[in-house]
Amino acid sequence: MTDAPISLSLALPTAKPEDVGLSPAGLARLEAIMQREVDAARLPGVTMLIARNGKVGYRGNVGALRPDGPAMRGDGIFRIYSMTKPIVSVALMMLVEEGRLFISDPLAKFIPEFADMRVGVERGGKLELIAAERAITVQDLLRHTSGLTYAFTGNSAVQRLYGEAPLRSPGIDSAGFVAALAKLPLINQPGASWDYSHSTDVVGRVVEIVSGQTLGAFLQERILGPLGMKDTAFFAPPEKHERLAEGFPIDPDTGAPVKLIEARVAPKFESGGGGLVSTIEDYARFLQMLYLGGALDGARILGRKTIAYMAADHLGPAVRNGTPSLLPPGHGFGLGFAVRREAGMAPTPGTPGEFFWGGLAGTAFWIAPQEELIAIMLIQALGQRDYYRQLFRNLVHAALA
Repeated sequence: MTDAPISLSLALPTAKPEDVGLSPAGLARLEAIMQREVDAARLPGVTMLIARNGKVGYRGNVGALRPDGPAMRGDGIFRIYSMTKPIVSVALMMLVEEGRLFISDPLAKFIPEFADMRVGVERGGKLELIAAERAITVQDLLRHTSGLTYAFTGNSAVQRLYGEAPLRSPGIDSAGFVAALAKLPLINQPGASWDYSHSTDVVGRVVEIVSGQTLGAFLQERILGPLGMKDTAFFAPPEKHERLAEGFPIDPDTGAPVKLIEARVAPKFESGGGGLVSTIEDYARFLQMLYLGGALDGARILGRKTIAYMAADHLGPAVRNGTPSLLPPGHGFGLGFAVRREAGMAPTPGTPGEFFWGGLAGTAFWIAPQEELIAIMLIQALGQRDYYRQLFRNLVHAALA
């Protein structure tokens, strides 16, 4: 499969809001409240898209592309951070569909450094290392039950080791990154706990090993090109720099300096967990492909049953939630997405069966098949991400007729 043909139409179908069950008054309120946030200097700008029944019923741009910059534009390029994860998870599942691996395979089959892992247990103020009770599987990586973690999600002894480790050394590539990661202890036994982590970075490395391509090359050839996602990549080249969105350099709430990842230079390490930049139009095409069961405009990415499998809960009641701040009550996790299990319990409205994720700088999306709904918001507001995700969800659901 090669890049999408030149004749590919990049425009998704559109409809009047009222024709797809969206309230014009509710959409006006959504836009007015986002303008209020911009006027209060808590957010430079935001771009939003809502689709129902496979058609875009709302597109809105509010505020500026960057502080003291031009108006927000529909082709603005955003750092999407962990919204990279669903794309890379899809890449891995493409290889599964081709019979090149199983998600039940042990990770050490592809990366031997992950054999004989140790788990860090704190006892009496000291960190003890005990043997892992079973191997990490590819499924563990996809659903974040590998025992890996992130330094920023807590302050345990293991997470402090993550913070001190040379994971982001200058010049480190994907192979070097995962080799350094494999030297660190696990935070929990594989399969025991949902711990949000570098797991999808390791998924990206597995994609490279199995496919024989760099992650960026595989994504471009197999997903981004066929779907016409022309502005999605691991960096924005010079001719696109004027379209890069930026957040405030100083957090408007805390006064602390804010530094987002470098997006203007090709990285040595193509992070499968959080390295892509994208536009709302590009990412909406990816979501539309998922919504339609794995194909868009003649480009078949995954099978319908594979999409349904990925969007099903893979945790169940036995796996505890080790990162509750990121996986609210009433939710489980599938293969690359959080999955809503209950209509209630969560802090915002939603629909059982919807699947979603977001990025560190506040970007967010969800797909609710029962509501025939896709919603996506792109911002660059790291410190305010939880606030804007909840605000956007509440306002979108209030606009459903």
